[in-house]
Amino acid sequence: MSERLRIALTKGRLQDQSVELFEGMGLDCTPIKNPGRRLVHSIPNYPLDAVLAKAPDVITYVEHGVCDLGIVGKDTILEKGGAFYEVMDLGFGRCRFALAVKEGSDFYGTYKTRRIATKYPAVTKEFFEKKGMDVSIIKIEGSVELAPILELADAIVDIVETGATLRENGLVPIEDVAQVSARLLVNIAAMKLHRTEILDFISRCEQELKRPK
Repeated sequence: MSERLRIALTKGRLQDQSVELFEGMGLDCTPIKNPGRRLVHSIPNYPLDAVLAKAPDVITYVEHGVCDLGIVGKDTILEKGGAFYEVMDLGFGRCRFALAVKEGSDFYGTYKTRRIATKYPAVTKEFFEKKGMDVSIIKIEGSVELAPILELADAIVDIVETGATLRENGLVPIEDVAQVSARLLVNIAAMKLHRTEILDFISRCEQELKRPK
């Protein structure tokens, strides 16, 4: 294959788990594991360049075609949306969106408009619209767990893994909003232009994910 593909990887834990997947596929990920300050890295033994980016930017790069592929959490996809192919659930980075409240509070037992603090206003809006509930959504950039403690909000919608942070702050999840895991994205035009190369990469991913661990 002569055409090099470019993949955007979400920095942090998903980057590490992506590298683990790639190494299982036989790719030499030494440049990504020792990135220094460089943000674009070439895989020496496979026609693939990796771009390290923040989650929302992964979608932007794939959507605009500067990256052919991307790996990002479903949480970012649900919040940001965009035009691309979501071709595979990679199975790692599993967590969930949950609605959480102060322990002992009766969230559904009132007719007042509830205030919901979240980093994910679009996900939250859609969730409550499906319930036919009128809520006031407050966008928080930092620790959303503070909002109920400070009585800024009646509840939060946030990513939950173990629930330890919620418990430590006196909060309990009362309902799941959506399940989340890492997804493989493909640019729409790239799927036509580099179909052979992209399908080879997808096939290698599938084979590795099916391999008994």
